Amino acid sequence: MHKEDSEILQLLRNSSQFELGFSALVNKYKEPLYWHIRRMVLIHQDADDVLQNVFIKVYKAIGRFREEAKLYTWLYRIATNESLSFLRKKKHSFSNIELLTEKLTEDPYFSGDSIQLALKEAIETLPPKQKQVFIMRYYDEIAYKDMADILESSIGSLKASYHHASKKIEEYLKTTDVKV
Repeated sequence: MHKEDSEILQLLRNSSQFELGFSALVNKYKEPLYWHIRRMVLIHQDADDVLQNVFIKVYKAIGRFREEAKLYTWLYRIATNESLSFLRKKKHSFSNIELLTEKLTEDPYFSGDSIQLALKEAIETLPPKQKQVFIMRYYDEIAYKDMADILESSIGSLKASYHHASKKIEEYLKTTDVKV
């Protein structure tokens, strides 16, 4: 059973229980952060590498966490920034949809069907901000207020980005042979 964030933070503040608190934090957030990262970087090994970097950063910075934001929004901000940094370094944006399809179908950890693959392809055609917002809202079901904290943006612009992303994805899917 996962501990509540307040319990985790309490453990982290106590130097004799710091490791226990950090272990609880990792256990609670490793899977949702992995999937958040994976949807951005696409490939399993890359997502694992980014997730490891996220937890290293969190480990080093948790003492400076002032609780002005929710713990999970702080973690998602770090994960999002690490993912974007990784993509910039790797120049990993798949502007070539055929390359994306090939990479995903070769990935032994991708078990999606043709509909999921078409959706991934459609998401990859989006501009970066729309892609981020769509992933966070559609897959992670993050509330706009929390997303605004994570991305440091206004709720209105996030709603507009999601709307535009949804329309573009819908249009893209209409052009594929996949029956949705």
